[in-house]
Amino acid sequence: MWSTIVSFIPDWKTFMQAAITLVCPLGIYYLYNSLYSVVGSGRASKAGKASGPASPEKMATQTSPQLSGNYNADLISIKQAIGENSDVHFREFMVYGFNVQAVLIFIDGMQDEGLINKQVLQVLMQDLKVDSEAITLSSIKEKILPLTELSEINELEKLQEKILFGYTALIIEGMSTALLVGLPSGSKRAITEPVSEGLLRGPRISFSEVLSENTSMLRRQGLNKNLEMKLYEVGTSIKRKLVVAYINDIVNPELLQEVKDRISKIDMDFIAESGYVEQLIEDNYMSPFQQTQNTERPDRVINSLLEGRIAILLDGTPFALIVPVTFSMLLQSPEDYYERWLPGTMYRILRFFTAFLALLSPALYISFISFHPGLIPTQLAITIIQTRQGVPFPSVIEVMILEVSIEILREAGIRLPKPIGPAMGIVGGLIIGDAAVAAGIVSPFLVIVVAVTAISSFSVPMYSTGITLRILRFAGMLFASVLGMFGTILFFLLIIIHLSKLKSFGVPYVTPFAPIRFSDWKDLYVRAPLSLMKRRPEMMKTQKKKRRS
Repeated sequence: MWSTIVSFIPDWKTFMQAAITLVCPLGIYYLYNSLYSVVGSGRASKAGKASGPASPEKMATQTSPQLSGNYNADLISIKQAIGENSDVHFREFMVYGFNVQAVLIFIDGMQDEGLINKQVLQVLMQDLKVDSEAITLSSIKEKILPLTELSEINELEKLQEKILFGYTALIIEGMSTALLVGLPSGSKRAITEPVSEGLLRGPRISFSEVLSENTSMLRRQGLNKNLEMKLYEVGTSIKRKLVVAYINDIVNPELLQEVKDRISKIDMDFIAESGYVEQLIEDNYMSPFQQTQNTERPDRVINSLLEGRIAILLDGTPFALIVPVTFSMLLQSPEDYYERWLPGTMYRILRFFTAFLALLSPALYISFISFHPGLIPTQLAITIIQTRQGVPFPSVIEVMILEVSIEILREAGIRLPKPIGPAMGIVGGLIIGDAAVAAGIVSPFLVIVVAVTAISSFSVPMYSTGITLRILRFAGMLFASVLGMFGTILFFLLIIIHLSKLKSFGVPYVTPFAPIRFSDWKDLYVRAPLSLMKRRPEMMKTQKKKRRS
């Protein structure tokens, strides 16, 4: 008997660990971060004082081994450094007329084969007309190879990195320096229309996965000698190129320095997509609201740069990031400026209204039906009560069933193959709309409310913003189910309080609402005529205040 009772008593260490893990994970996390930052900084400072500057002898011993000029020895060293990479090819040949061996080292599929064959192999293997008895590095660069991209490298480790990054290396017998010819290239996706930001009027081009193409798209938007692009490499195990783009005579220098500091602090094995960068540089990762704007439209990026903002482009993704961002930016579309100011203003006001509906429509429905039916007009209340006859669930459960079903249907529509996606969407809509009502699970009026809510979330230009509103919508429904209209108002006030404290790279998230800047209200609810928008946003603290000199 006693042994049976004792078996239900947990080990006190296990019990304490489970309690700490379940009760206060955030407190432990923040405490650990604080202690680690203090101890880590102390260790770093002590290590720096103890080590001191490295001696020249020590630095010399740490340098990478270099090419020797012995063709066979260098080739063996390179093969050993590269290892068992079957996609690395070694094309050996004889340089015609000089009787020396040479080798081209490249990765299959990561170079322009036509360029290599015509401009390198064909040139070096034919009769070279060079006024010298021996081939030299200078004669190759100046007289033989007709290439614009040529660079020298003699360190074995760096040469290995360049080859694995997609560069083509040329090594010639008797030379202790290798040549990197051309630039990495491969199969590219054709330039298409933006998928996530469709417009009726505007440019029909979007960014691609190739960084050089994306930067060239920004250059082709118009000539500006002050458009600068700073290149970084991010990722510790797998490196990728990242570009910070800005207009030098417009951007706020303090903002630019802040962006550069955050980019330089990125420490991760692999940055697969710009979403990684977004999460690593944002101000408050606990906030449901995005603090950077992602876009695949070059015209949106260039217009943001002209307002004093900064763009971040990552190789391998068509989505660029724009910082800083405000809440009003997320409800704006480039088409607002391509149309006349009256249609642009009407569409913008409509988006603010639909964002409100996407956030609070289900919560208001629960509040009115369950707590405050007296606030509904009598005839409408009678109609709603008649439609809810036979529904076995309370309003909050009823709304939850439909909202969760819509979210599942939306997610399935994205993941399904394109040929069957629309068909499954129609079938799912019919099942949710018609069969659920016929079975008496939900009321017809609620189907209308949920449908309007779903359509309203899609009218927001930024898909990420729509996701945020959908997440918060469920929280608003819970508040309304407990406190009714008071809970809905409390929920809305909590969101306003959070937004008023949130910042994006030092810029208040709800500006120009708070702090109030009336000069920026020309591009808020109302899209003023372009002739009246003579100044850049005051919130950006740009060097050039006026749009026209």
